[in-house]
Amino acid sequence: MSIEGDESGIEAQRAKAGFWYSEDVAPGLKCSMILKSMVHSSHSKYQKIDVIDTYFGRTLTTDGKTQSAKFDEFAYHESLVHPALFKSALLASDGGGKPKSVFIGGGGELATAREVLRHSSVERVVMVDLDGKVIEVCKEYLPEWGGEAVATDPRMELIIGDAYAYLMNTTERFDAIIMDISDPIEAGPGIMLYTKEFYAHAKTLLNPNGVFVTQAGSADSIPPQHALEGERDTTCFGPIRNTLGSVFDCVVPYSVNIPSFGSDWGFVMAFNDPKGSATLTPDEKEGLVSAWTDLSKRAIDSLIQVRITKSEVANGCYSDQLKFYDGVTHRRMFALPKPLRDCLKTDERIMTKENPVFMY
Repeated sequence: MSIEGDESGIEAQRAKAGFWYSEDVAPGLKCSMILKSMVHSSHSKYQKIDVIDTYFGRTLTTDGKTQSAKFDEFAYHESLVHPALFKSALLASDGGGKPKSVFIGGGGELATAREVLRHSSVERVVMVDLDGKVIEVCKEYLPEWGGEAVATDPRMELIIGDAYAYLMNTTERFDAIIMDISDPIEAGPGIMLYTKEFYAHAKTLLNPNGVFVTQAGSADSIPPQHALEGERDTTCFGPIRNTLGSVFDCVVPYSVNIPSFGSDWGFVMAFNDPKGSATLTPDEKEGLVSAWTDLSKRAIDSLIQVRITKSEVANGCYSDQLKFYDGVTHRRMFALPKPLRDCLKTDERIMTKENPVFMY
């Protein structure tokens, strides 16, 4: 048999002896997979940036942590963006003309902005990311995430800078604030963006009936032991929910499975009573939240059909249909499993400047 005739067998043998990529995802848990190729590696002022090809396809990692993978990035970014922007539209009293203005903190892959710009009502997007090197790397090696088509969209203002400093100093108000920032790890750049003090200020930057949403770290449907250890807990889903709940009338935690992250991933959306009530009873708050989480499949699918436009990106375009979020998925996202709900009930931690909570 010729060598040429057995190429598949040779590749299989090479894979057995190949390089592996490993990543710690939780205390005592490591995720490892074949490293098919190292596409790019560099250092910015803030972090190590790698683009690699793995089991999950083209993947961006920073400081050894997966940020985005071709296999499932659409699930993460659609889940972060569309529920908040649809909720903003439903809260508006102008017949659906909102949201018009959106702030994005972080989002260096440009995929969060890609999804925001798919909303036909959006007229202005301000995106502030600390690391310009990440944006340039993503435009070159991950163009399908958004690339130049997003960066140069006339509705888009892309600022290289500190999102915390920007928001603390701006007087502009937004219909939605989306925080696609690094996890709250010790010595990390994003910890101040998860505090009660920051959330209280961000609330003042929202237009009436505005919506705030943030990624909130791992949110396993069956919380592992390290998520049940009180002050030693290394998850932040509960504290982020609690902290936003200390500032906003209504908080809505939800989760989605992101295989490349090695777990279910949490998000928390927050908004105020559209009627501006001074105080709300727990039942009234639950009613406002349920009005969103229990929205019918038909209502969500109608919002998508009416409000989502085609997204032009490198190597073609996304269709006018979303790849992950729809009416059925909506009900699953907001229906947290009982073990996770029970875990959240016992977590009373609130994140402040003086008492931060760090994720693993």
